[in-house]
Amino acid sequence: MRARKDAVDQTRTRITEATVRLHEDVGPAATTVSAIAELAGVTRLTVYRHFPDDDALIAACSAHWRALHPAPDLAAWGAVPDPEERLRRALTETYAWARTAAPMLSKIHRDIDTMPAFVGERIAHDRQARVAALMKGFGCRGRAATRLSAAIAHALHVGTWESLCDRGGLRDDEAVELMTAAVLAAVPARAE
Repeated sequence: MRARKDAVDQTRTRITEATVRLHEDVGPAATTVSAIAELAGVTRLTVYRHFPDDDALIAACSAHWRALHPAPDLAAWGAVPDPEERLRRALTETYAWARTAAPMLSKIHRDIDTMPAFVGERIAHDRQARVAALMKGFGCRGRAATRLSAAIAHALHVGTWESLCDRGGLRDDEAVELMTAAVLAAVPARAE
């Protein structure tokens, strides 16, 4: 009985890993069940037996990928009292993470309309939480808060890292300084 459960678990893991690899290589929109089955060394029927619908397969794929590529710790950012220092730390950690996360995330963002709704909802919720954590302490309201929120969201986006570092040739530390300056430019001058 234990050997059967282990075999089932191993098959499920192979299918999940094959899905992750295909999503990272060609993107979710171009990934087919046939390609997953072939890469995992199973039949299409086996894929469907383990994952009866796209939601189940995408959820397993997402959980597996996130375990391999954990995002920077939002709680640790909150422990930094100075907002500018917190921003620098967040961007430094985010850009280091982007080096391994960008191949998958760029394809997820590109193919988001073809994926189950929960993927976009999870991404939006995470983005909102990260932006909110970095806005604390700047004291912006109204339009200034809107500008700051947009600047932080842009700075944190993996596409920004790709543009500046992967394609633009900047080092991560240079991109951190550039985007920190851009975000701080959105903060109204504070009275001394």
